[in-house]
Amino acid sequence: MDSGPLDVFGQMALDEALAQSQPPDFCLRFYKWQGIGATFGYAQRFREVAETLPDGAGQRVTRRLTGGGVVPHVDDLTFSCVFPLPGPWRPAPLYSRLHAAILTGLRDKLRLEAWLCERGGRAAPSNAQGVAMQCFAEPVAQDIMGPTGKILGGAIRRLGDTILYQGSLQLPSARGNPEMAGAIAGGLAQKWPLRFQAQSFASAILESARRLAGKYRDLEWIQRR
Repeated sequence: MDSGPLDVFGQMALDEALAQSQPPDFCLRFYKWQGIGATFGYAQRFREVAETLPDGAGQRVTRRLTGGGVVPHVDDLTFSCVFPLPGPWRPAPLYSRLHAAILTGLRDKLRLEAWLCERGGRAAPSNAQGVAMQCFAEPVAQDIMGPTGKILGGAIRRLGDTILYQGSLQLPSARGNPEMAGAIAGGLAQKWPLRFQAQSFASAILESARRLAGKYRDLEWIQRR
């Protein structure tokens, strides 16, 4: 699903609007960015986050609906998956399934040397020193690793019977690289399994996203913790 270029507030708003619409199919969207920015996890404390933001992020920072740590969006390939999942569920097996599928695509299509993290730090708002967790500096189990460290992480939120997963691939020149996007889509299609077709956003979803963008710009949301 192609939304066109959006800033960090519009990206978060569109993901939430799509998830709230409860689509019956698996939806995959690769972000197209207007500039750079940063997001941080729903449960993180803003006063801790503010001390760790990447250079150049400025005011283009917002709290995600999903969890996890601080993620810089400078040259990463950012994407989201929204899909139905009724009934009982647990986050860990779902992370494992998503990341195992994506890992297959990265290995098979790009020949990347990569693997799943078997164990890592705690998936918490902050570390033992009270510093906001940096998503790509502190890997946790089921993150995707490469020779230089963590290369892909994601966060999940369930809204009713719908899952929102937001992921980031942090590799040089990843943003806008069709081969890397194709590898992620191919891995998901192979292992889920899925057959992707291009689709436009319904006007009701786009209108909902325009309204929600105000929430993600609002200091009450950003500094709520």
